[in-house]
Amino acid sequence: MIIQFQKVTLLLKWLILVIVFFPLISQSDSVARKWNEQNLNAIRLDVPHPPVHARNLFHVSVAMWDAWSAFDTVAVGYLHNELGVAPDVENDGVDSTDVERARKEAISFAAYRVLRSRYQNSVGADVTREALINQMITLGYDESNNSIEGDSPAALGNRIANTVLSFSWNDGSGEAENYVDLTYEPQNDPLPLDEPRFTLLTTSDPSYWQPLAFGDFALTQNGIETDLIQNFQGSQWFMVRPFALRRKSPSGLYDDPGPPPILGTSGDQKFKDNINQIIRYSSWLDPRDQVEMNISPQIYANNTLGRMDGKGHGNNPVTGDPYSENKVLRADYGRVIAEFWADGPDSETPPGHWNVVANEVADDPTTTRRIEGRGPAVNDLEWDVKCYFAMNGAQHDAATAAWTCKRIYDYGRPISMCRYMGSKGQSTDKGSPGTFAELTYDPEGLKLEAGLVEIVTPETALPGQRHEHLSSSIGSIAIYAWSGEPEDPESDLGGVNWIPAMNWLPYQRDTFVTPAFASYVSGHSCFSRAGAEVMAKITGSPYFPGGFKEYVIPKGSLEFEYGPSEDVKLQWASYYDASDEAGISRLWGGIHVLVDDLPGRVMGARAGLRAYELARKYWDGSIMKEPVQFSFSRDTSLPKTTLNWDRTIGLFYKVQSSFDLTDWWDETEWTRAEDIWGKFEDASPSPERGFYRILRSTNGS
Repeated sequence: MIIQFQKVTLLLKWLILVIVFFPLISQSDSVARKWNEQNLNAIRLDVPHPPVHARNLFHVSVAMWDAWSAFDTVAVGYLHNELGVAPDVENDGVDSTDVERARKEAISFAAYRVLRSRYQNSVGADVTREALINQMITLGYDESNNSIEGDSPAALGNRIANTVLSFSWNDGSGEAENYVDLTYEPQNDPLPLDEPRFTLLTTSDPSYWQPLAFGDFALTQNGIETDLIQNFQGSQWFMVRPFALRRKSPSGLYDDPGPPPILGTSGDQKFKDNINQIIRYSSWLDPRDQVEMNISPQIYANNTLGRMDGKGHGNNPVTGDPYSENKVLRADYGRVIAEFWADGPDSETPPGHWNVVANEVADDPTTTRRIEGRGPAVNDLEWDVKCYFAMNGAQHDAATAAWTCKRIYDYGRPISMCRYMGSKGQSTDKGSPGTFAELTYDPEGLKLEAGLVEIVTPETALPGQRHEHLSSSIGSIAIYAWSGEPEDPESDLGGVNWIPAMNWLPYQRDTFVTPAFASYVSGHSCFSRAGAEVMAKITGSPYFPGGFKEYVIPKGSLEFEYGPSEDVKLQWASYYDASDEAGISRLWGGIHVLVDDLPGRVMGARAGLRAYELARKYWDGSIMKEPVQFSFSRDTSLPKTTLNWDRTIGLFYKVQSSFDLTDWWDETEWTRAEDIWGKFEDASPSPERGFYRILRSTNGS
């Protein structure tokens, strides 16, 4: 029954996307916005793979930026730099050139070619292809024009697309292998969801990631049928070429939050506290407890970066007016944010979700498109290409930083932690000989906590007692938690009850359960804070327009079970409030612990700020004005001379030498930088090579 319901839901979703989203992209939006929306729609039809979609969003944004900058005398393209030629036009008898028309055409051909290439093998490839072709036709362009010859804007756009696609083809993502990594081997055997009694046989160490094994049917979060045994999505991403990130070695971490707590080591107690906290969140998911919380920006959120210490904003920091109270049932809030932030409102994954946020801010009637909130207002197209370039550079770097951490630390998910520890027993009470405490004691067991984690005893399993329905599980560990997806999610509640710890499921679909990659650090936290930093920078304010943003989640609109009980209004004052809620939503959903969330926010902040600052250097052309710093060393015993310098990925470099600083000759050809480590070794230095210099170029000439 559940399977049929989910298949019908998926069919309806596809029909809605085909009938509604693709044809109705507003004609008033900039051409960059139109192609960004097409990208988001293609993601919604595809298998959710956050790093892949962050990469696609970034490279389409690069193509659009490079096409826009071709017609600007200051800006520098990221990968493709040539002077665009605008067509001649005649206005009132005066000859001129139509730069904006040329830009739109070049942007369209560049974006179209990249999108066609990237989604040609996607789940929704046929629908996406037709939508992209229709977009070109609607804009008045011939999509079959794939010429790269001549100076037409179309040919320029095609050349830009070729540059972007060729440069990124070998960037470490495994695009040629459909993003499959055959080098990763999990530490644990697959966890059989339908046979929890086998947990101890398959879990050698719950501190490491464990793939899940589904019985008959598995779906992605947006309802696409997937493998019954999970494979680590994006495990190769530690080798992917970033935008602004830098690291000391080719296989090291970009941003090291330090190792997470490990069961049975010095971090043992923190490890156990983390999983008890997730069980506690799970115990709060029943609206029948009638517990309320006030989620008004007045008293909620406004955290310090990397902490959960917020006490709200008081009055609206933009208008000075007081925020209204916003009391909701605690269970409704937890369930709503767990579903709302799962992939974004329409399953465009977190990187896409922050593109949606950026678009909504741009659409707000109070938004004035002044870069960083100052200077002259720019037109819609300039705002969009700059915003997408920075935003998706940040999202791509957030994916690369977070997934590098996921691969290297390979940390486990709460479901493995809870089931393994619950199967082991409890680690709090050694008990007296012959007692249930002694029989259930194990140093790797769950921490006992009255009302949350308890031993099932003959007394607690008596009729009328809290463990009555667990009388067949006497001597085991029970937790007070969400009971799982009901048979009819449209009308029933799973609710909260005492369940065997080894049977616990997070608040997710029972055909999905938990993402197919390691947990540390949280991708949601990293993506979201990176997006928030870009929005705060480009708008010149950390606050949503007017200091207030609201989404209304209608009563009964949840998918995992019936809810919310009443309409729930999600409200935020700042972009940071929204990004923090995205992070904490994963704890309510049971698929991250706090130690995944908080460091992820800090990493996301750094990735977002670095990406924005680098993007701005391309906007104002200063990327080419910085001196190339290098170190020089000479080993007279070999003899050998070595030059090392920092490179900017995408730019071209070559080394020259001279005897008298007047005549220079090439030691190397122009080479496009694919990493940050520039190095030249002269194995046979001579007096004629008394001086060296490093040249940099945008196009290798």
